Amino acid sequence: MGKKTLSIGGATYDLFVRLPKGTVHECLEEQSFALPLGEKIRVEQLIETCGGGASNTSVGLSRLGCDACFEGIVSSDQWGEKLITNMQKEGVDTECVTIVEDEVSSFSIILSGNSGERVILYESGTNTHLHDVTFDKDKLAQMDWVYLNHIQEDSCVIQDDIVEMLAVEGGPRLTWNPGGCQIDEGLTPSNNRELLRHTDLLLLNKEEALAFTKTQSIKEAIAALLAAGVANVAITDGKRGVSASDGNKIYTCPVVLGTEILDTTGAGDAFGTGVTWGLLEGLNLPDALKTGSINAASVVGSIGSQTALLTDTEIRKRLKELDLNVTSDSL
Repeated sequence: MGKKTLSIGGATYDLFVRLPKGTVHECLEEQSFALPLGEKIRVEQLIETCGGGASNTSVGLSRLGCDACFEGIVSSDQWGEKLITNMQKEGVDTECVTIVEDEVSSFSIILSGNSGERVILYESGTNTHLHDVTFDKDKLAQMDWVYLNHIQEDSCVIQDDIVEMLAVEGGPRLTWNPGGCQIDEGLTPSNNRELLRHTDLLLLNKEEALAFTKTQSIKEAIAALLAAGVANVAITDGKRGVSASDGNKIYTCPVVLGTEILDTTGAGDAFGTGVTWGLLEGLNLPDALKTGSINAASVVGSIGSQTALLTDTEIRKRLKELDLNVTSDSL
């Protein structure tokens, strides 16, 4: 039996709309989709997939051989049924799913360009109902590793329950990918400070990291997060790869070269899943960064957050084949 993991957060049913060439517009150094009002535009492709942070990471960890569980909220509507069916098909334990009636499951329409550009239109739906009343903290205590994904502002009340279970001797380890409300609050609030002290792997992109720490550079952000008690921190920066630290050195891992980018949705979840799995397998942080980057490179080459998530056999094979040069520098 694999390591027991629990992914906490959202599940979203995604409709990908592949827009035709020529819809990406350059304006003031920023890209946007140009869709003239009143026009009838023929799209290249429509694809329905399952997504959402905790759905993605639970499926990703299951494919990597973990005994994965999902904890979140869906509706009894058709999208909720498809989300649960998909997770069960992927071998994910859905015992902790709460199903509500007469509401709408989280749903996204993702406008996608030819080179990975995207705009996500979303309805958070039932994801907003994750709070202490619906949260099974006893299930969390049975895990080897917990993956806390982006959660809605009203769901932040579960942080106290998570800390309580993590603080128990021999309790699970934690990967945390903070959400918008947590990032806006920063490092000062006690609930964030307590959770950071129990975080084994913190995942942020560059913009999130600078906002969360109120710093001006990735190196400053890493220093602030390590000082807050985080064991390992990884900050992604798009095509520039990822900067990370285990408190000893700062490591830089490049993206996998030669990857055709069709869609970047779910790349961050794939990266975090790969790094988490690497640490679970006993890899050091530099090698775990490689497994994360390999998983993310696979996902961006396909449409959908879960389509090309790798198995443990595939990721080990690619780890041997690829020459990812992780460099290090002093803190």
